Amino acid sequence: MPEGNGSSEHRWMAEDAASVLRVPTRGDHKYSRGVVSLLTGSVTYPGAAVLSVEGAWRAGIGMVRWLGEDAVAPFVVHRRPETVLGSGRADAAVLGSGMAAAPDRDESTTRRGLALLASGVPAVIDAGALDLVPRAKGAVIVTPHDGELPTVRAACGLGGARDDVATRLHASAHERLDVVRETADALGGVVLLKGARTLVAAPGGWWTHIDTGVPWLATAGTGDVLAGTIGALLAGCVAQTSSEDVNLESLATVAATAAWLHGTAGRIAAGAGHPITALDVAEALPAAFAEATR
Repeated sequence: MPEGNGSSEHRWMAEDAASVLRVPTRGDHKYSRGVVSLLTGSVTYPGAAVLSVEGAWRAGIGMVRWLGEDAVAPFVVHRRPETVLGSGRADAAVLGSGMAAAPDRDESTTRRGLALLASGVPAVIDAGALDLVPRAKGAVIVTPHDGELPTVRAACGLGGARDDVATRLHASAHERLDVVRETADALGGVVLLKGARTLVAAPGGWWTHIDTGVPWLATAGTGDVLAGTIGALLAGCVAQTSSEDVNLESLATVAATAAWLHGTAGRIAAGAGHPITALDVAEALPAAFAEATR
């Protein structure tokens, strides 16, 4: 995987993504390609479960397990019948997409989330589960947008009112990067701040940015696809090594590669420049994968 780039600016490119992506060989099987567990979606947002699962499958995973609410399961299996329902062996986890945040999150969902985080597998934490970050026993990648970043910072013990963080994020590109890097240091994990120019940072100074996307990606559900994509690549990485051997810089390269795939898929789906949906983005992920690895 690429070396950390310290404080020098670095734009994540197709060749960087290609160094992380893995094409299966004749010796592979579903477990060697990685298994990811997703606790995503809710009765209010069932589509988030479908889209995150779709993102994981389309990014090249060996198996997807889905652990959400029973009422949502038929939607997931109807769209992706390959999906396994229930817990079991997994190399990585994704949780939070389409889930209610505290204090509105129900106790059952919170218990399931805490159980996943206590398992010690590397986890992608999104949206409604961001407040649970301190409970993770394994390495984490958090995926907030601007409005969710204060939740991550508060969970890490960083001060500052929400408005102060918002001001810093929009003050300048340099200040925005500083906020993300200091959050990664406080978290002890990888921060992926979503946006037109997505930033990824790991503790200790490693960072990069991704700008492969198009404005049409600013639509509901695309973040759910991204969470599933990151989870799939993370599980594949762990399956080829082990969760103990996956360091934070390697997690950061996985997150950056997933963001590159996601943005490239958005560009492919939008074609000459037309509206797209989140499902369009997920369906274009294989073409984005091929663009990096050809």
